[in-house]
This record gives sequence, structure tokens and C-alpha cells, in this order.
Amino acid sequence: MSVGGSIIVPDDIDVQFLKNFKKLVDQITKKGHRLIIVCGGGKTCRKYQKAASEIASPSGKELDLLGIASTKLNAFFIKTIFGEDASDVIENDPKKAIKTNKKIIISAGWDPGHSTDWDAVMLGKYFKADAVLNLFDLDYVYDKNPKEFSDAKPIKEMAWKDFRKNIVGSKWVPGKNVPFDPIAAEIAEKNKIEVVIMNGRNLDNLQKFLEGKEFKGTVIR
Repeated sequence: MSVGGSIIVPDDIDVQFLKNFKKLVDQITKKGHRLIIVCGGGKTCRKYQKAASEIASPSGKELDLLGIASTKLNAFFIKTIFGEDASDVIENDPKKAIKTNKKIIISAGWDPGHSTDWDAVMLGKYFKADAVLNLFDLDYVYDKNPKEFSDAKPIKEMAWKDFRKNIVGSKWVPGKNVPFDPIAAEIAEKNKIEVVIMNGRNLDNLQKFLEGKEFKGTVIR
């Protein structure tokens, strides 16, 4: 579960939403399921990157490292919320074996050159997950930005080839606000990993997905 920073901390911390999110995750884990929650940086990340770029001339790597630091802050916050049910440490190296019997594994950003979506795909590959779930602030992936174009159309299913060509491209840009990391998309396509993108703030819809019911979201395979 790749949880965008805009879901964890939009402008201010939405305590009631996070209480409900925790309640939903607790319900799922009590049924015997395990979850990996990979935390993004979101607006916190972009605020620091924007300010740094206005004051100085940071490199792409430096901007990525700022973003990684913000993901670690959000990850520690989420780890604190879940307490003893969460892994003892925040995992940030998806290539390293993870040994824990905890129900919830918390992860953050790891290396410059990609986003936490990449970490989620790599962890999904390692754990042979049923799917990688990407939570951001829209119900679907659209053919163009619905915040700018009123005629934007939702896409319910898409092939990786079309998604990479028409939606995210092939190049990683630090802080770029796209539905999914283009580098992660390339790896997901190569490994035939299914990714579901949906609005993380719609918890009723998220619950439907987790329970195998009909849901709103874009399935990429």
C-alpha cells in the first residue's frame, strides 16, 4: 500500500481521518491479513523542494534526498499511530530481506532517482503481494488533469504500455505530481505486477477493495 503524503498530511493533519484509517487497517489485520504501508512525502516534500529551489540551486539528487527525509517523517508518524502492531523499524531498503512477524510493515523512501511508489513495487515483488495499492487524492487516473480540465475522463482499466506512454512517461522528475512513478511503472510492467490506483481518502471505497468487492479506481496490469 503506497500511501501518498497528501493522504497522510494534506495541509494540516486530519486526526479524525487518520483515526478512521487506523480503524480500517486494524479490521483487516485482525482477519489475518498483513499490510505493507509505504509512506510518501506529499505536500511536505514539495514545500521543502520548492523553497530550496527558490533560495539556492539544489541538484536533482539533493531534491530527492529532501523528499526522502519527508517520507521518513511521515513513516515515523504512521508507525507511532499503529504502535505495537507495526514493525519495530521503518524499512527503507526494499532490496533487503525483512524479518518480522508484525502485522504491519512501515516503509519510507530509500534512494534518489524514484519515489516511494518504486519502493512499494519492489516490496510487492519481494513479498509476492496480490496487488500494489496506490492511494492518492483522486478517484481514478484520468486522461488529463481533472483539476485543470472539466472534460477529463476517468480510466477504469489500463495496460502498462499505454499508461507509461500516455500518462506518466519514462523519466523521473523530483517532486513531479503524477499518479504513479514512471520508474516504478516500468518495473511493474516487467514483473507483471498489478497496481490499483484510487482515492485514499474514500475509506468506504478502500474497504470495498480490501474485501474483494466492487470499487472505484484504476486497475493497471
